[in-house]
Amino acid sequence: MATPVGPITVTGNGRSIVRVTWVESAEVDFSAAPPASAVSDPLLTEAMRQLHAYFNGSLTTFDLPLGLGQISAVARTVLTTLDETVESGTTVTYGELARRSGTGIPARAIGSIMGMNPLPLVIACHRVVASDGLGGYSGGRRGEGLATKRWLLEFEDALPRPLF
Repeated sequence: MATPVGPITVTGNGRSIVRVTWVESAEVDFSAAPPASAVSDPLLTEAMRQLHAYFNGSLTTFDLPLGLGQISAVARTVLTTLDETVESGTTVTYGELARRSGTGIPARAIGSIMGMNPLPLVIACHRVVASDGLGGYSGGRRGEGLATKRWLLEFEDALPRPLF
């Protein structure tokens, strides 16, 4: 599906959404893809509807069954903590998310977990920032991760305004 931050695919297993990934335009012929109305999986149709609503500015919290797959218990705890405690329009530092999660892992490990997030946008890892700046972002089209993170944070009105 097309989004303001590049084309994405949404994958489900019939019970939950299991992956959101960016694709390069050359990888997929979007003109041949069926329209959202032709997708036969009601869960994928709902996920696409919610993503459209998010990018239209009318949805700030996703309400979808999520499948995190084969990730560690620590990673699951961190991603769940992020999803449950960091709302649209806000950010959290890697260190603060580590503290909130209660896992005892360092901020650097939080960054690694964010990079493994199978559900970017839905579990909003773009809201996790460094204490001294944006930090990194593995989402977005190849080579555009940080620009994508900045765009998403600006879209959510989560970046501080310049003082001058």
